Amino acid sequence: MEDEGVPTFLGLDQGQGDVDIAILPLLYELTTSYRQGTAQGPIACIEASAQVELFDVQLNEDLPAGLSIHTIPAWDGNEPTLLQQLDSLTSHLIPWFKGDCFPLCLGGEHGILPPIMEATRHHPLVENDLSNLTLVQIDAHSDLREELEGEAHSHACAAARALDAGVGSLLQVGIRAFSSEEHKRMRTDSRITTFFARDTQSVRDGLQHWDKWLEVLSSIEGPVHLTIDIDGLDGALVPATGTPVPGGLSYWQVEETIQTLFNAPNAVVVGADVNEIGVQHDSPLTQFTAAMLATKVVAAHVLARKNGMWNTTKEPSGPVRSSEPFTGFSQPKGGE
Repeated sequence: MEDEGVPTFLGLDQGQGDVDIAILPLLYELTTSYRQGTAQGPIACIEASAQVELFDVQLNEDLPAGLSIHTIPAWDGNEPTLLQQLDSLTSHLIPWFKGDCFPLCLGGEHGILPPIMEATRHHPLVENDLSNLTLVQIDAHSDLREELEGEAHSHACAAARALDAGVGSLLQVGIRAFSSEEHKRMRTDSRITTFFARDTQSVRDGLQHWDKWLEVLSSIEGPVHLTIDIDGLDGALVPATGTPVPGGLSYWQVEETIQTLFNAPNAVVVGADVNEIGVQHDSPLTQFTAAMLATKVVAAHVLARKNGMWNTTKEPSGPVRSSEPFTGFSQPKGGE
């Protein structure tokens, strides 16, 4: 199904009523360091989602399962500088992160994460204090560099900037490509817990490490944001992503991570993103894999909501929302 010629997530009809789940395509690509094309990824993912089955086994019914899923018009900023682009993206996101709906962002390079974190400050469970937030990161790369090629807001610095913004806890899985600088931060920053792919994918004792990862997820308390860089999966599943890396997670491991996180009894997943979606022209595998993961996030949220685990006092509101002013990247406080 298309809404006025624009594809909608899962091909679902959408009216003008209240929004329960917002699909937010973010056509952001400014700092890619290898293969380009992530700006086309979100729309390709939405188009591919029309071929995804609506039935979810854990949910035991077809999506949308009585909820309203809206595909929001894509953000495609044209501001003159990178920092102004980040401001514009944050302004676009803020109205969707206030707790009245579940926001699922589709990227676009992983540089979308810092604006998402700034928008998450507005969620009532976060209360403008990101130290309350746990960030769960599925990724091949740790994204903990201070800069890459002179740019502190590179996609390779996304997790570092999230921590600098005050995120209280970072849980990483799938990690298998990182610099010595990043390795040092993983070892010395007490907020970071990393599960390396070489351990979870080990033929000898991978299951032991994987079970520990699931235990950590189940023990999370408070608000959570889930960020899925699709290169966290093995490169054979997502060959068109910007920086595919062999030796990654299986599709089922990522799906189990999603479901376990949303089932965590004392956690509330307040938002999620699926990023670094590339467009594969000879096969739809990359964008279809991303669409399946995004669909699993939606289904897991719907199940959590039905189980009383969507904790918000906000009443739903409609799909037409105005951007809110934000200049925190281009004009940081204190003139930094």
